[in-house]
Amino acid sequence: MTNNSAHRTHVATKTSTQRSGFSLLEIFVVLAIIAILIVMLLPVTRSAGPAARRSTCKNNLKQIGLAMHNYADVYGDFPPAYTVDEDGNRLHSWRTLILPYLDQQPLYERLDLSKPWDDPANAEAFETSVYSYRCPSADSAETHTTYLAVVTRMSFIRPTKPRPFSEITDEFGETLMVIEVDPENAVHWMSPMDSDETLVFGLGPESALPHEGGMHALFADGRVHFLSAETPTAKRRALISFDDADK
Repeated sequence: MTNNSAHRTHVATKTSTQRSGFSLLEIFVVLAIIAILIVMLLPVTRSAGPAARRSTCKNNLKQIGLAMHNYADVYGDFPPAYTVDEDGNRLHSWRTLILPYLDQQPLYERLDLSKPWDDPANAEAFETSVYSYRCPSADSAETHTTYLAVVTRMSFIRPTKPRPFSEITDEFGETLMVIEVDPENAVHWMSPMDSDETLVFGLGPESALPHEGGMHALFADGRVHFLSAETPTAKRRALISFDDADK
């Protein structure tokens, strides 16, 4: 049995007998009012754009954190970074495993988890974009995501094996779960590829950052914080580890 198998569980229409119409003058008045409102609100919309996109991005990560914890409530463990077949070949990402907890049960049920993520059997899902995995500021393909788990031997999310609550000795609020990366490092949301230490340590002030000054980071307690690009390497190393002995 593969890791994949262990993780798979799971109008009435009203009609009216009378119709009322608008006169041509009334239509012109309505159009004029709409045009004036657009002109008035356009500068505000433009100036609020980056802040609104950043807020949406943060909310996406919160939803991912909630889905992770709902998954753990059901299975008793947090998902592995990816599942593998009997030969150790990568099959599916944690992003696929938590789909049912992101209101994506129908999409999850269309997947064949016994075959690789990019197998023709999973072509329909491969072409599908998942809203919760898309930062609105990311200039990348619709099916790609900039939300990557931090995957190392000592990280909260580890390769191939689930992480039980009992193994986590560090404060959840001080342990990274998922980090946001720049679009150049985006991957297909189904891809069993994530971030490693090198990528986390390499994000600096001169990097192509997801947002001005840094990136969002999802912590193990489900909270999302903005991580400055100037965060010292030693601090980042401590945040990656799930074991407080490494702090």
